Amino acid sequence: MVNLNPNPFDKDDEPFVEVDPTGRYGRYQDLLGAGAMKKVYRAFDQEEGIEIAWNQVKLRCFADNESMLDRIFAEVRLLRSLKNDNIISFYNWWTEEKGNTLNFITEVCTSGSLREYRKKHRHVSVKALKKWSRQILKGLEYLHTHEPCIIHRDLNCANVFMNGNTGQVKIGDLGLAAIVGKSHAAHSILGTPEFMAPELYEEEYTEMVDIYSFGLCLLEMVTLELPYMECDSIAKIYRKVTSGVRPLAMEKVKDLHVKAFIDKCLGKPRARPSASELLQDPFFDGLDDDQ
Repeated sequence: MVNLNPNPFDKDDEPFVEVDPTGRYGRYQDLLGAGAMKKVYRAFDQEEGIEIAWNQVKLRCFADNESMLDRIFAEVRLLRSLKNDNIISFYNWWTEEKGNTLNFITEVCTSGSLREYRKKHRHVSVKALKKWSRQILKGLEYLHTHEPCIIHRDLNCANVFMNGNTGQVKIGDLGLAAIVGKSHAAHSILGTPEFMAPELYEEEYTEMVDIYSFGLCLLEMVTLELPYMECDSIAKIYRKVTSGVRPLAMEKVKDLHVKAFIDKCLGKPRARPSASELLQDPFFDGLDDDQ
């Protein structure tokens, strides 16, 4: 039975702030994360008895852009169809006219983002970093070989999530994902500046922008600092990225094999290996096959 009306006399009862139209999902007040267009709350699936993430997108941001609204809903429908161990599962979605919001339910990872997890656990072996990296690449391989091809476009350590008790890594926050046809080409400038490939700024790019971002994710995992921290403005980041200047953090990578692997990911678009090719790289030799 769905608990829509918690007992006001029960101090241990955690009331829902909001429930979905079916009464299955209940949202709590706790905010897990927030972006320009989206807020993510802790929530509960009463049918399965599991914690979930309740995502809310304010549709009024696109009130005058019908094509963008159509695209958002098309992408939501597609994301619901994705099934991969290294991609956050998408369970359900609906709109709420009163607040003009799009709501969708996804799985929640127990240990938060990879960025938070890495900061919390500062002493991690190269082997563990390789295991996490391989799982990110498996998720990217799934997206890039999907029909149609999906480009994440905003891959960074804040959008990769951890289940710390199992070491499982999942790519999330596909809100900026681009679905592209056989040309594999996209044209919008979107993303997190520190992690954006140079060709993204030229508005003509392919899924290889995700490989570039992945390389910088690995750099952050190794050095515990954001790439291009030496820049104090987006304009300075742009100038360095578009002129091919590597982040200063690269100088802190002492393991030459790790450094060479990152460098491979940051090469010119046509020189970058695909996710499938990187998964076959000797860099991952000797790892167990479980993850």
